[in-house]
Amino acid sequence: MGGEGGGVLADWLVDLAEQNGYFAQTTSVPGVAQRTGATVYYLEMFPEAAVPAGRMPVMALSPVPGEVDIVIASELMEAGRALQRGLVTANRTTFVASTHRVYSMTERTAMGDGRVSSDKLLDGGRAAARHFISADFARLAEDTGSLISPTLYGALAATGRLPFSRAQFEATITRGGVGVSSSLKAFAAGFSVAQPALAPPAAATPMPPVGSRLAALAQRVAQNFPATSHATLAAGMVRAADYQDVAYAAAYLDRLQPLLAHLPADPALAAGLLDESARHLALWMSYEDTVRVADLKTRRSRFARVGGEVKLSHTQHLGINEFLHPRVEEIADTLPAGLGRWLLATPWARACIEPFTRKGRIVQTSSIRGYLLLYTIAALRPLRPRSLRFQVEQQRIAGWLATITSLASTQPALALEVARSQRLVKGYGDTHERGWRSYQRVMAKLPQLQARPDGAQKLQALSQAALADDSGKALDQMLATV
Repeated sequence: MGGEGGGVLADWLVDLAEQNGYFAQTTSVPGVAQRTGATVYYLEMFPEAAVPAGRMPVMALSPVPGEVDIVIASELMEAGRALQRGLVTANRTTFVASTHRVYSMTERTAMGDGRVSSDKLLDGGRAAARHFISADFARLAEDTGSLISPTLYGALAATGRLPFSRAQFEATITRGGVGVSSSLKAFAAGFSVAQPALAPPAAATPMPPVGSRLAALAQRVAQNFPATSHATLAAGMVRAADYQDVAYAAAYLDRLQPLLAHLPADPALAAGLLDESARHLALWMSYEDTVRVADLKTRRSRFARVGGEVKLSHTQHLGINEFLHPRVEEIADTLPAGLGRWLLATPWARACIEPFTRKGRIVQTSSIRGYLLLYTIAALRPLRPRSLRFQVEQQRIAGWLATITSLASTQPALALEVARSQRLVKGYGDTHERGWRSYQRVMAKLPQLQARPDGAQKLQALSQAALADDSGKALDQMLATV
């Protein structure tokens, strides 16, 4: 924001974080005004509750493209520069931009009309961001007798992307002690302007295309589920059908149906809980097993993607070597449930198989032999529902969903964190085992957290600690504080 109040806004955000249980760090990268852009202020926050005793978080000094949650631009050309630098991404970034213009040096010195189209900049912001909030915040500041920084601060508060209430945002301005009345008025104006841009559309959004095989299920979603969840549910259905079959996609919806009757009264909380539960359920139901891995590695689209990445020409041959290291556990998981349990529980049977699993092997999927090997494993998909792993995962999923449903109406924030805790369970082999152990340890604390007013925040902190390292030391330290 350069000389338009970026330092003031950065200071407010640091104070906001530090006064409400977060570590904060801000840095500034000087620009050369309208030649190369204004000064970039970069801020990171980290919850103190998620930091193990005796340790401190390490924060970055400058933004990394693709890793920025919120971008604020005090002028439209600065918004364009943020887009050009790759700081705004569709899967992550909330983008707040003022639409007024301060013409750049190249625009002013052009022989003719060198102005950059404002409409193109706005279209770029809408296309690039996950959420895009735009308004003439400079005019709002002028109308309220203040500066642009409090109007942008109010817009940021309205996004809900930071874990602080409106009162906590306003308290920061009051603590500053300078121009409090006009700043609070400008803050309220920015907050009011941003809210409509973030509100879900009143009319039902059309169901994303899912193909003819899933048309009946899409109709069911349109009739029984709120419009805000349609995009996620459509993606979940497609993923479940691709993973197994149409019946599995129907089971995906069946599992979510009971949650509808227990959603909280608050529309925003209800939409968030259903969306996160639907997303993580789709991920869990499409867990990675040997059949799934073999299927993905033998798809035509994968060969095309790899060929594109290495810029394969028509005169070249592509060789793809896969390193595979299945253990006895993965073999047992793929077998019918009874046989799989017998193998894991029978020492002499394990001893016969283990010598063949001690070392990994390289399979060249670009060769006929290697391709057919993995293709044969992928062809076991119709038998997957009888497998040991399938039965185990379905039981775990049922328990997870039951917990979410039981908490949804009375403790929706905690239910939301339970839904998000599924991200601990991922991958296959050793990675999956470590994740499942961490999930069990975190969820074992749930009865205690239900009795605490900050239970949701603590569960979030435990999940973050579980993801902090493979050794589990961060989780050990965090569990000791609960």
